[in-house]
Amino acid sequence: MHLSRLRLNPTRRDSRRLVGSPQAMHAAVMGSHPSQEGSAPGRVLWRLDQYASHDLQLYVLSPTAPDFTGLLEQAGWPTQISWDTTAYEPFLATLAANQQWAYRLTANPVRVLPKDPTSGVRRGKVSPHLTVRQQQQWLVKQSFSWGFRIATDDTFGVDTEVRERHTTSFGRRDPSEAGRRAPVSLTSATFKGVLTVTDPDALRSALTLGMGRAKAYGCGLMTLAPPPR
Repeated sequence: MHLSRLRLNPTRRDSRRLVGSPQAMHAAVMGSHPSQEGSAPGRVLWRLDQYASHDLQLYVLSPTAPDFTGLLEQAGWPTQISWDTTAYEPFLATLAANQQWAYRLTANPVRVLPKDPTSGVRRGKVSPHLTVRQQQQWLVKQSFSWGFRIATDDTFGVDTEVRERHTTSFGRRDPSEAGRRAPVSLTSATFKGVLTVTDPDALRSALTLGMGRAKAYGCGLMTLAPPPR
């Protein structure tokens, strides 16, 4: 596995196009990788982080080493056609129970509603969590199966920050009807805080396979860093 970071130029037209279209960004990221056939387990995940109006960073996790030359020629800084890529397995091997890490995760917090027996469909409708509290509770619930714990208390609730909450609408090609584009509404939120590792193997799996839904659209990639002191 390889973890990459590259800076995009938010003033360029192609950058604005990619930022405004999860489908276009997904295509650009996938086009920066050779065939995944025979590669290590895992999938391509990506996340956009905007730290300031001029600081737009793209993180990509992939089983094979990427080549972002084409993407950066379109949306990068003309004098800085470069990116940082590091092998991810050595870091994954260091994960152990009870470690604490600062985390950042952009995810698609949703729930599946009970199935209507009269509707004739096999599954219940997928509904987004819209409030900060709902999104925090969603992360706490999912964290048990993903191998970590987030601190909570009776006074302040969940100790995680929720920011950059967005709902994006776009059209997606409907494979059942040629030429037709089905409307898609994607709710995302970025979570920041400190976690405690409870199950290192489960966390390794979640980090490499992604967390939650909408992984093709910039959700599911969690990055870890030493916690602030």
